[in-house]
Amino acid sequence: MRIRNLHRWNVSPQEAMKIQSQLKEELILENGFDKIDKIAGADISYSKGSNELYAAVLIFSYPSLAVIERAEAVATVDFPYIPGLLAFREGPPLLKAFEKIEQEPDLIIFDGQGIAHQRGLGIATHMGILFDKPTIGCAKSRLVGEYKKPDLEKGSNTPLVYKGRVIGAVVRTRDNIEPVFVSPGFKIDVKTSVDIVLSCCQKYKLPEPSRQAHILANRIRVEGEKRGDSIQQSLF
Repeated sequence: MRIRNLHRWNVSPQEAMKIQSQLKEELILENGFDKIDKIAGADISYSKGSNELYAAVLIFSYPSLAVIERAEAVATVDFPYIPGLLAFREGPPLLKAFEKIEQEPDLIIFDGQGIAHQRGLGIATHMGILFDKPTIGCAKSRLVGEYKKPDLEKGSNTPLVYKGRVIGAVVRTRDNIEPVFVSPGFKIDVKTSVDIVLSCCQKYKLPEPSRQAHILANRIRVEGEKRGDSIQQSLF
């Protein structure tokens, strides 16, 4: 999968914020596709206090949501955990996983924020610009913005507003459960982002692409930790 090399990753937090400001100049929030046949889900798993990150990417047919490809990667990352700069910690292992993908997705859903971010550049937006592909952020919690709670029925949603601008939507994906926070990442608008997330939510609160990526990332982390324990035990 083609990835644009737009910046270095070995940077300080101050340099990372400057890179975000530069990348934001490339932001596009109009739908950049005619048809969606394949959707990717991507997520990261790591233990607290560890710099080893486990990335998972799954490709699904759409709208049937059958898994057609998987890829995973492990990377040691030195960038610290800083809210608002997570792309600089999680980006490198995600890129390693996406480099292994053979089936090109038409759209990618990330477990994180799109433009619903203090500088308008959450991980879904950041990665979308690097991939030059439509992306959506679907997060379990709010990073920025104000909203009114949506009605309790599936499909109900209300605007997420930050500094007078609509940056996403608060969406009820199942009846009577807590909503998710959906924001466009790149080359997609708010309404279409909400429609696609709802179409990808089957039995669960989260859309299947990012939900299954989360499960896979956790599984490979547990397997990696077990391998590490086995190696350590064999040394003593």
